[in-house]
Amino acid sequence: MITTTRTGDRTTITIDRPDKANALSREMLVALRDAVIDAADAKVLVITGTGKVFSAGADLREAAEGLAVDTVWEEVSGAIAAHTGLTIAALNGTSAGGSLGIILACDMRIAVPTAKVFYPVMKLGFLPQPSDPMRMRALIGPARTKMILMGGQKIPADQAYDFGLIDVITDDLEATIGTLTPDVLAATRDHISGIKSLCQTP
Repeated sequence: MITTTRTGDRTTITIDRPDKANALSREMLVALRDAVIDAADAKVLVITGTGKVFSAGADLREAAEGLAVDTVWEEVSGAIAAHTGLTIAALNGTSAGGSLGIILACDMRIAVPTAKVFYPVMKLGFLPQPSDPMRMRALIGPARTKMILMGGQKIPADQAYDFGLIDVITDDLEATIGTLTPDVLAATRDHISGIKSLCQTP
């Protein structure tokens, strides 16, 4: 349910559970974390989903059993954030709940026009993973972060673009990735990690 494809210096990790809106079980999260770590030498790392939804977040049954507050979410986002290549979240559809931590940890977020983002932790009674509000606040500011986490708003792609949460809206994710990555793929790994480190928030 987590598949990995390697083409040259690019690795694509796909959440592949479309019959369940790509809801993430603990087993899938561990596999996703390990796939990111295994792709440590990739110059470009793309994370996407199969079907019309990027991910509905935690599998509901496992969420009720404790997955919603499991530290594995932080392990996944931490592994993505620590990756020294260019990381791109390619939203083939809506990203909900804990899956926002995955996209927030990426360097760039591109999305199809029908995508939405929301994180219903207030309604569900869970705290978000610690790094998620910090990364979201760095991108869109505290008030808009509260709009999503406290106000429970579902933010459509065009509004998320205006906020700065999504960087590109596109009908063709693969073509857009193709325009964003040639310089990185042509560079040395040291050059990539050097420029990336200069772009990090202090």
